[in-house]
Amino acid sequence: MRKILVSLLMVGMIGFINAQAAFSGKNDMKFQIGANFQNGGTGIMTSFDYGLGESFSIGAQAGYLLGVKKVDGKNPDAGDRFDMKARFNAHLGNVLGLPAGMDVYPGLDLGLKNFGGHAGVRYFFKDGFGLFTEINFPIARYKDAKGFEKLNNQFAVSVGASFDITK
Repeated sequence: MRKILVSLLMVGMIGFINAQAAFSGKNDMKFQIGANFQNGGTGIMTSFDYGLGESFSIGAQAGYLLGVKKVDGKNPDAGDRFDMKARFNAHLGNVLGLPAGMDVYPGLDLGLKNFGGHAGVRYFFKDGFGLFTEINFPIARYKDAKGFEKLNNQFAVSVGASFDITK
């Protein structure tokens, strides 16, 4: 057991030493794809962030729910399952003094279903590849959500892979 723990610690240290920048500022481009988990359904999500400055980016996010529970015996249509958002992020990795491969990013998003917020963290293990986790939550809905409208109007958690496509 001790050998396993020492081995894991060594791998982790090498990962931190070789980590690439999770956010490098102006013109930085990151693409993420992952699984989305929320009440009543699971799905896939993608996002793209483009660096505007040292600590800020804009981007887009899209998601589609694959596994959705029936409501009153009915299945949702594609419009109920799909959501797209424009997003703004503040990248705090440098501000918080985190290792270069790690970034924490809170932000706001304006989507087809609501105005909301998100907060995430990503870590790059090597050049161009990392992992992320993100939470999304509505701040203001466009209308009182009922039935399938609740699908993209609630707290959600996403996890997946992050790619540096700047080069």
